[in-house]
Amino acid sequence: MRLLVIRLSALGDVAILAPVLRARAAANPDVTFLLAAPPLLQPLFSGIDNVEFIPTKKASPAELARQWLELKPDAVADLHGIRRVRHALRRLRWKGIAIHHVRKHRLLRWRLIRRCCKRMDPLPTAWQRYDRVFAACGLHAADTLNDEARLLLRPAYPADGNRHIGIAPGAQHPGKIWPAEQMEELVRRLSADPNNHLTLFGGKEDRDLLERWAATYPNTESLACKVSFADELQAMARLDVMVTMDSANLHFASALGIPAISIWGATHPAAGFYGWRQHPDNAVQLPLPCRPCSAYGQKKCRYGDYRCLKGITAEMVLDKLG
Repeated sequence: MRLLVIRLSALGDVAILAPVLRARAAANPDVTFLLAAPPLLQPLFSGIDNVEFIPTKKASPAELARQWLELKPDAVADLHGIRRVRHALRRLRWKGIAIHHVRKHRLLRWRLIRRCCKRMDPLPTAWQRYDRVFAACGLHAADTLNDEARLLLRPAYPADGNRHIGIAPGAQHPGKIWPAEQMEELVRRLSADPNNHLTLFGGKEDRDLLERWAATYPNTESLACKVSFADELQAMARLDVMVTMDSANLHFASALGIPAISIWGATHPAAGFYGWRQHPDNAVQLPLPCRPCSAYGQKKCRYGDYRCLKGITAEMVLDKLG
């Protein structure tokens, strides 16, 4: 069986797919998984024998349909679920190819999402929704996905005498970004311990800030825009813990089996985007009545001050790190 798996666009959403696809591929060695995803993320799926990575950039529905028909799939797992992809897949359905679509949160009423978060009754996670699509495709279940193993914080001082801590302050939307001065305070206090080694992760928009921190504080280095994404993943895999926002870096760490302390503002872990196997106690957040105000963090703060983020202190994160 040749199964076309589609998950384009948001890097974090593709990263969530990584452990699910790895487990399903292991449980179904007779299936060839044709993964259509952004070219940048190919290293996340390396080493899986029956996964063929198909670098896919944004294109018209007609062009996407042409590319995907050339792959000659027997079925499609649409994990993207947007209109452009659905239009492209119509042409594959006309050819008699079975199509299975993901059900996304936006199909649920926002009031239901808020109510679930307030009651701490989590909605199905993104990885569970992906896995349900694979089940609908008739694949064998992957037992390793459903056990209760959690990524636990590692001992404070491992065998080499250093604790390797990743810091990823960036996120796509302001409702997810902890104020820079508070993150810098965390970096200052962590770097003061000679047993800590800090690695800073970020993109072009973070580069100058992270370079300044690396030059100012001891035991601190920045990888922002210095190495390839594959090299960043290798550096991340050597960490003992990652401190991150509700961002793609949370899901990169999860896919690599790295425990993460995650900072949440406008969004909420119970809305379905918490890191795979991350321990619930490692989410840093404030119990404000206005939270969550957004599923993705893109809405402006009704008070104009993002108090959900400004109220989180460096001490709160340090307490989680132990």
